[in-house]
Formats: sequence, structure tokens, C-alpha cells
Amino acid sequence: MVKLVLLRHGESIANQKNTYTGWSDVGLTAEGKAQAETAGEKIASTGILFDHVHTSVLSRAIMTAYIVQDKIGQNYLPITKSWRLNERHYGALRGINKDLTRKLFGPDQVASWRRSFSAHPPLLANPSRTRRYHRYPATIIPRGESLADASQRLLPYW
Repeated sequence: MVKLVLLRHGESIANQKNTYTGWSDVGLTAEGKAQAETAGEKIASTGILFDHVHTSVLSRAIMTAYIVQDKIGQNYLPITKSWRLNERHYGALRGINKDLTRKLFGPDQVASWRRSFSAHPPLLANPSRTRRYHRYPATIIPRGESLADASQRLLPYW
């Protein structure tokens, strides 16, 4: 029987600051590292033996995967990193405090951007062209995503 274990990254610096993160590459806090260790210990207690690890290309997810692999004693596993597994891209909201966005745009608008399947947050003027994404055409790198967009980005991966 095939088993799929989904695990969110531990607390990031942006989580701690209550800012929108999306594709911003921020590290884990000490608490986030401890959360990853706890998750690894809980997974280890199940006795599951994994074949492969899949993660986004964002440092917080990669570090969480490494910590968990260490805790479960399976550091030898192959890891595939893909931008298609990145979090939803919050566009121009990236890096802005969540409380401030509610003040600037109103709670209803922010709720729509976050929870509606089709609503887009304000888009970035230009897509991210960091080295992390340089192999991909600019046309496929989002400037912001609805939940529907994020879902469509993920589907080709599987």
C-alpha cells in the first residue's frame, strides 16, 4: 500500500513576524526547528519507511525535510525539490504584516484573497527572477496566485 505523508514546514521567521510569505525565502525560527524535530520523532514512532522525499525549493521546507529525515534515521533518502511544491504565491502582499493588510484593504477583501478559490492577491509588477527560478520561462513563474492557480501549478508535478 502506498502512503503519502504531508508535512508543513516548521515556524518560519515570517510566521513569527506575522507577514505574508508565499515564495519569499525565509528560514526557520528556533521554534520551527524544534517543531520539525517533534514531527520527526512522531513520524519515527510510526515505523514508516519512506522511499523518497519531495519538497519545495524554499529553505524553510528543505530544512524541515532535513531535520525530519535525521530524526527518522533516513538521511539516505533521495530528495526531489520542485518549485511546483512551493506555497501559494501571495504576490505584492509578500512581506507585509497581515494585520496591516487588513487595515489597508479591509478585512473582507483580505479574507477574499486568502480564502476564495479564484480571487488573486495584488500581483507583483515583475515575476521573481532569482537564481532559484532562472531555469524556467518568466511566463510560468507567477506574480501572485489564487488558490485555483496554486492548485493548477501543483497538478503537473504528480
